[in-house]
Amino acid sequence: MRTAEEITALYERHADTVWRVCYAFMKNHHDAQDLLQETFLRLFRSDKQFDGPEHEKAWLIVTASNLCKNALRDPSRRVEDIDTHEDLPAPETSADFDVSEAILKLPPEYKDVIYLYYYEGYSTADIARLQNKPPATVRTQLARARKLLKKLLEEP
Repeated sequence: MRTAEEITALYERHADTVWRVCYAFMKNHHDAQDLLQETFLRLFRSDKQFDGPEHEKAWLIVTASNLCKNALRDPSRRVEDIDTHEDLPAPETSADFDVSEAILKLPPEYKDVIYLYYYEGYSTADIARLQNKPPATVRTQLARARKLLKKLLEEP
């Protein structure tokens, strides 16, 4: 069992990264915060031993991703009819389309590889190992994600 000091140190090192992963999936601050806490609760309850800071970071990212995917599949996250919200203002359009907005529109498997590759600096071999996939699959997902991002960014 980890001490409070160890958990605090782990949290301080990795909370921002885990929150960004959760936010990329959930697209709102409150859900991201809840899943950040759940990720660290899982860590607190586990007796997982890490080989170093990169291993603990990878474990936290994969755990957070899995928790987010599970939360998105939860039947309690109902789909609401858009007509019930017709009084909401339309979003502003901007000529400067934000890349992070485009990334949020990607399917989860593409979002994962983009985040791990570009934001966390993992190689495709590392991502393959983290996700238990062949490296060729990760490279294909990365290529498809780039193509989709390019299409999204070129839309008027």
